[in-house]
Amino acid sequence: KKAIPPHCFQRSVIRSFSYVFYDLTIAFLLYYIASNYIQPLSQPLSSLAWPVYWFVQGCVLTGVWVIAHECGHHAFSDYQWLDDTVGLILHSALLVPYFSWKYSHRRHHSNTGSIERDEVFVPKQKSAIGWYSKYLNNPPGRFLTLTIQLTLGWPLYLAFNVSGRHYEGFACHYHPYGPIFSDRERLQIFLSDAGVLAVVYGLYRLAVAKGLAWVVCYYGGPLMVVNGFLVLITYLQHTHPSLPHYDSSEWDWLKGALATVDRDYGILNKVFHNITDTHVAHHLFSTMPHYHAMEATKAIKPILGDYYQLDRTPVFKAMFREAKECIYIQRDEGDQKGVFWYNNKL
Repeated sequence: KKAIPPHCFQRSVIRSFSYVFYDLTIAFLLYYIASNYIQPLSQPLSSLAWPVYWFVQGCVLTGVWVIAHECGHHAFSDYQWLDDTVGLILHSALLVPYFSWKYSHRRHHSNTGSIERDEVFVPKQKSAIGWYSKYLNNPPGRFLTLTIQLTLGWPLYLAFNVSGRHYEGFACHYHPYGPIFSDRERLQIFLSDAGVLAVVYGLYRLAVAKGLAWVVCYYGGPLMVVNGFLVLITYLQHTHPSLPHYDSSEWDWLKGALATVDRDYGILNKVFHNITDTHVAHHLFSTMPHYHAMEATKAIKPILGDYYQLDRTPVFKAMFREAKECIYIQRDEGDQKGVFWYNNKL
């Protein structure tokens, strides 16, 4: 921390809001282009243009999602009430229960790399993987698995805690009395649900007024891209053959925070506010604003040395490689019995 310039830990309300306004301005500009230039197109041009809009708009809205995520870490401003207000509005607009995600994600940061207490993308040991895994351990099977993961993974995680840690009882991010949350958090879970329901009702009214196809084209398509990217980003940050996991005999917070990897998404690094290529620094200092994370990453690299993980493999190539090589974890074969590494031999 001493190696990082002190100003990197300073949060600016004006600068943080500038990114919100910038992203939303681009999003409204894309909406204007779609409504004025794509909607009037006839087939087959419209069928080609709409997916382009979905992808570009989805990338921009993923940046909005990242800012809301930053609010959950109290990295947006020095005022908790402002962070929660902005985060609740932005995340609700993307159908994310803000406080629910904030609390479970905070526990992920507190327990990263722990096979017993981490919250998401918790790898299984060989004895726990499904019987169907060997039938999916081939190119078509991996393509199917990744397709399901990127399209349904996020809603399944929120609704049923799929890929999350084991809880006794029904674990659901929308359930205020579920085991994920403590008693002091339950009121805010209701507030999260109210935010999502308000947006769902607004979408329903839009569908009644303009038609379901209109809502799907302008909102549903980009939202699917957002959901896919946030699953992909998280998956690749925490899944890599060189990343260890630990049981309680070996785990500590610093080991877990360093069991993550930075990735290179090219131009999308900037669109995603560098959540992709500064993830190691984010796990070490989660209240640091994203606009200082690149400078902080540069400062900590020499200190971390080999403990800093960076993989510049093209993202879609890395996605299929990790799906092939990181099927389950097994104990270290040496003296470190509490350390687990990925394996793929079924």
